Parts: sequence; C-alpha cells; structure tokens
Amino acid sequence: MIMNHFLWLLPLVFSHLSSPVILLERSDGNLFHWNHLMEGDKLVLHRSKRDWMWRQFFLSEEYTGSNYQYVGKLRSDKDRGDGTARYVLSGEGAGIIFRIDEKSGDLHATQRLDREEKASYTLQAQAFNKITGLPLEPATEFIVKIHDINDNEPKFTKAVYTASVPEMSDVGTFVIEVNATDADDATYGNSAKLVYSILQGQPYFSVEPETGIVRIALSNMDREVRKEYQVIIQAKDMAGQMGGLSGTTMVNVTLTDVNDSPPRFAYSSYHLSTYESAEIGSTVGRIKANDGDEGENAEMKYRIVDGDGKEYLDIITDEITQEGVIVVKKKLDYESKRVYTVKVEVTNTHQDPNFTVLGPFLDTAIIKVTAKDVDEPPVFSRPQFVFEVNEDTPKGIAIGTITAWDPDATHYPIQYAIDQHTDPERLYHIDPKNGSITIIKSLDREVSKWHNISVLASEMNNPHQRSRVPVLIKVLDVNDNAPEFAMIYETFVCENVRAGQLIQTISAIDTDDPLVGHKFVFSLSSMNPNFTIFDNEDNTARILTRRSGFNRREMSVYYLPVVISDSDYPIQSSTSTLTIRVCSCDATGNMRSCSVDALLLSAGLSTGALVAILLCVLILLMIVVLFSALKKQRRKEPLIISKEDIRDNVVSYNDEGGGEEDTQAFDIGTLRHPEVVESNQLRRDIIPEMLFPYHRPSPMKECADVRDFIISRLQENDTDPSAPPYDSLATYAYEGNGSIAESLSSLESSATEGDHEYDYLSNWGPQFKKLADMYISKDTGVDSSLFLSL
Repeated sequence: MIMNHFLWLLPLVFSHLSSPVILLERSDGNLFHWNHLMEGDKLVLHRSKRDWMWRQFFLSEEYTGSNYQYVGKLRSDKDRGDGTARYVLSGEGAGIIFRIDEKSGDLHATQRLDREEKASYTLQAQAFNKITGLPLEPATEFIVKIHDINDNEPKFTKAVYTASVPEMSDVGTFVIEVNATDADDATYGNSAKLVYSILQGQPYFSVEPETGIVRIALSNMDREVRKEYQVIIQAKDMAGQMGGLSGTTMVNVTLTDVNDSPPRFAYSSYHLSTYESAEIGSTVGRIKANDGDEGENAEMKYRIVDGDGKEYLDIITDEITQEGVIVVKKKLDYESKRVYTVKVEVTNTHQDPNFTVLGPFLDTAIIKVTAKDVDEPPVFSRPQFVFEVNEDTPKGIAIGTITAWDPDATHYPIQYAIDQHTDPERLYHIDPKNGSITIIKSLDREVSKWHNISVLASEMNNPHQRSRVPVLIKVLDVNDNAPEFAMIYETFVCENVRAGQLIQTISAIDTDDPLVGHKFVFSLSSMNPNFTIFDNEDNTARILTRRSGFNRREMSVYYLPVVISDSDYPIQSSTSTLTIRVCSCDATGNMRSCSVDALLLSAGLSTGALVAILLCVLILLMIVVLFSALKKQRRKEPLIISKEDIRDNVVSYNDEGGGEEDTQAFDIGTLRHPEVVESNQLRRDIIPEMLFPYHRPSPMKECADVRDFIISRLQENDTDPSAPPYDSLATYAYEGNGSIAESLSSLESSATEGDHEYDYLSNWGPQFKKLADMYISKDTGVDSSLFLSL
C-alpha cells in the first residue's frame, strides 16, 4: 500500500462522538484507531487494524520559486528498495502540472497554480514492477488541494453607478447600494472579507461598511445650489486591514427637483408702452419671474390683482416660455389717460405642502403701460344712427343730424359725406359741415320701408383719417294709397236667378300700413237697378241681385262700379269695376255656359261645327300667305342685297359683254371730265335688259379738283329719280391734282400714246384685231381711248 512518507501524528476530534477518536499513523503503515473510553478512573484503549487511509496533499498557489514546487513523496510497502518498483501518476494535470519521479516517488508541481482557476486536482498513483511490468498493487486515488493566498482585489459589479435622490432629503435617506466581489476563497482566512468605505463625497454622503449602502449624510442639500455629485466608494479585503487589496467605483448622484423655490420677479416694477390704436388682444409686452425649480415645479401662473388699468389691460400665461404676456383688454385712449398701472401676481401652479414653511410661493410686481398718441380718425357720438321720416315729407327737409369729433388733442374740424354706394338713388344729402341729413327726392314707403346708408366723417386737414357709421332711415307710412280689389273676380249671374240672391263676395287690399289696421267701406257709385252691395263690415262685401229675369241675349255682360274707401286720414278711395257675365245655369245654380259660346249653341251650332269653321279660316289664311311669298320671289333681286355691304361698288353681270366695243358699262371719261353729265343715266344695281350701243366719249378737258367732282356727283345722285332707293358706295380712281409723282393709272395713257409703237398688235392674230385697229388708227388723227368695264 502506497503511504505518505512523512509520518506525523494528526489528532482528529469528532465533536459528534461521545468520546474522542484518535488516529495514529505509524511508519509501519498501520493506522491504529484508538477508542478513548472512560471507565471510572481508568483509561481503556481498544486497538483495531484497518486499511490505509490516504490524506490530502496541500499546495500553496502562486508559487514564485525558481525550482519545481515539492508536493510530497509516494511509496508502496511492496517496494523493497532494490530499484525494481516504478511509480506511475495519472489523473488531472498528470505529466503536465504534476510530475512524479518513477524511482523515488517524489511528486512535484511544474507550473504556477492559481486557486481561482482550479481549487483541487484528483490524481491516481500506482506502483509497477519494472521487470515484469505488472502492478505491484491496485491504483490508489488522492487529492491535491490548492491553498488560497490574497492575490485578487475586490471588483465592483459596475464601474460607474448612477443614482438620484430628491433634494432637501433627510439624513440617512437611501441613495443606492453598491456591490463588490472578491475571487479569493471566502472560507479560508480574510482574503475575501470586504469592507466598504467612502473616499470622495464627504460630508454629503456616507456608506455602510458591510452592506455598501450609500445614504444622505448632510441635510438641506439644495439642487438649486448644486445638482450633481460624484462619490467614490472603496471595497477592501482582509476585513479592511493593512495589506489588504482594494477596488473602487464611482457613483454619480443627481439631486432631483422638488418645489422648494418660490417664483420671484427680477424687478419690483416694469415699464411698457404701446400706441393707443393697439387692437384689442394685441401684445403690449412680456414679463417673466425667476423660479429655480424645473419641470412642473417651475410652472407659473400670472394674474392682475389690482391697478387703475385693470379694466384696460390683461395678462396671459405663456405655458411654453412661462412668461406673462400683457395684452390690451379695452381700447386705450391717450387723450383721457396716458399711463395705465396694474399689479401683477405670479404663483406656482404645483405647490408641495412639505415646503410651505419656506415662505409664500408667490410674488408681485407693478406694471406701468404708457399709451402713445396716434392721429386717430373721427369718432361718432353713436355706433349707429336711426331716423324716422314720413313718406310725404317735402324735399329739402332735414330728418336728422350726424355728430362726430376728432379724438386727438388738436380737435380738427370734421367734414361729412354720404357713401354714394349705399345711396344709389341719391335720395339724401348731408351737409359737409354740420352733418344734417336732408331729403332731395320723394320717398315712397311702399317701394322701400328702410334705407340703409353710410356716412363718412374725415378730418379736414387729413382726409385719409376717415370713419364711417351706419345710418338707418325708417320711412313712416301715410295714407296715400287707395284700397282696391284683392283679386280679379270672375263673376256671373244665372238667367234664372232670383232677386236678392248672392252672386259674389269681394274683399280689398291697401298697400298702406295704418297703425290700427285696415277698415274698408264698400258702396256703389250710383243706384243700380240690377245689383246691390251689402258691406259685411269685416273688409268684405256681398254683391246681391236686385231683380230676376236676366237674359244673356239682351245683355251678356254687366259692369258694376264699386267704391272702396279706407278709414285712415286722409280718407282714400277708389272705384273698381266688377264684370258680371250672364250665364245659363242648371236648377241648382251651377253654370253651364256663358257669353258667345252660349249664343252659338242656342243658334244650333255644335262644337264640331265651330271647329270646322275655324279650320277653314286657317287654311284660307295660309293660302294667302303662300301666294304673297311666291309673288315676292318673282321680283328682280337687286345686285346689292345687303344694306351692310359696303364693299367697292363692283357690279357683276351674268353675260360676257361686247368686248372692246362694250364701252357703255362704265364711262372712264367721266372721271377725267367731272362737269360732263351723261345724257343717259342708267341704273347699275340690276341686271341690264340689253347691251348698250357703242358710244364715243366726249373730248377730254382739263380735270377739275376731286372735291368739285365728288360734290357734283353727289348732287346728281341726289336729284336722280332712277338712283337706287338704298345707300351704295361708289369708288372712283381719281387721284386729284398736284401729285409730284403724277398719275400712275393707265387711264391717262391716252395723252401720251403717241410715244409708243403698236404695230406689233397686227401680228398677234385675229383675236387682237380690234385692239390693233384702235391703237394703230392714231395716224388718221382720231383720238382713241380705252374704256374699262368695271
């Protein structure tokens, strides 16, 4: 059996036994187990023989020696010392970390061991015979434990901690708990026993040495004075004794805000200014109180609590900027008051009752607003004017006066005018100086009951400063309209009617509007033998027959004048005529037929016969109209059809004409000789009936001025009975006298035709024979002229 070379006595006391047990290890390899029994005063020992019991080997970590670290010696009781025994080591780290001497059994550690990496190693040892290679005994297992040394410093779970705590917290308030760990063996010595301490952060914070809990150490810590703190905590092993290792961490502590700071104005009074013309709701200025708190603890509310300008100014809280906005509540007036003073109060909207002892959480300040003068438009005495006028008021009568004044200190005079867009009919006039309104046209309430006009007032020295005011004019009614029938009545009386029978109920209307309502009186203009009227005294009347025996053949229609009067002042009346037809009725009084239709029926003509007669008459009328239309189409249509046709008077004929011999269509010689009056003046606005014979023009004379020519032609046409009965436009190609370029027309070419040779025309063939005869015959002394047919 392999045993430990080192023999030493190890007493093991087992506390759970009733008597101690002592194990003795001897060099002979026997382990004696002694039971210490007390029998009276004698000590009785009993010996029992047991197998070998291996102990653990212990090895210190972090060995720094230059040689291998000796662990122990292994030897088997089968080893005779003759060198035939060979020791073999196996298990964890065998051959790498642990090495055994095959001959002596010495065990060494070849590497530097770290308990924090591995705290123990389990190995097996066995002895073999070198010669036979057989094991001398079975393999036996043993353990090598690594003894811990303090070689690891404490480490915190976080390099930096972050914590927050409300400001003004009491001493001992929990802030945060920090934790550190030590890799050394906590069960062996004090290598892993940690103690916490604070290196930086006094006197504000403290830390519990055993738990690492950080607490408030100073009261009344104010965030507004200092908001953030950096606390350094140290953890040291060896129970904090000298020589122990330590580690540190940083704790960033932020004081959170509480509402412990009341708002305060920077100044006791503020001065602002604005123009008196500032609109209601416009901003005058902004003020802001200072509050050291933040978030909802710094939210403030402003209000006006006092001051003579409380009616004119107001303050609104800007929730974004926490400013008090001074606005105009009512129009300012520089002339009546130049400085408006208000007292403004500011308070926190969210107050903490725990800090009310720190003082009132409000502040006040005086705001003075100075109104600056501007040139204001005139101001009317009333926002609107209402006048009443009778519709029969004569022209030129004043119905009311508009008053306005200059609100500025200068008090410039005012001039008035009516906006003509509001009085398109020009019914009224206003005096530009005193503002009195007069009527310049007659009024009629039945046309318009109300007139809405606008009056403008402006400063005389500055017309651009203008104001307007509505003026409502109510036209009052006067009794100037007579009543009349309410509708058109279709009244009839039966031939078989009896005397005193009702044939119609009538009523009346009046466009006037009396205050007490309408009251109409009905009567007949004269005594009527056929009909009578009965006034119902409720603005209606009944028409009754005075006799019977009406005959439509004798009289088919009766006209009854009815006089209708009102009861207003002055009394107005009118006569309306009621048309009463005589009709044929049945026994119950229902009308069957009236007037012409009834007479025709009485003559024996049926309705079909009447329709046939009407159709015949209609056919005859259509034949007459058709005959008239055909007769008009046979008439000669004039050449100039439309009176709107003002183009050149170019007449188109539906025949070829007579060629060069046809010179009567248009006499160009007339253009050269305006004074020559043609003997035969023919109309050119209709198709000629026959061709004109050849006519030689009169000899040429010196042309007169174009004005004289036109005047003479105008007189001729005015006195010519054969001239067209409608306007026509005649264009004459006459340039007049005095042209520097002379005439460019070929009409004057006959005066200089001797300068040209026209013999070549005889070579052009028979088509140009006539033209050749006209121009070549100049040698005979006869003048030739070329007439153009237009």
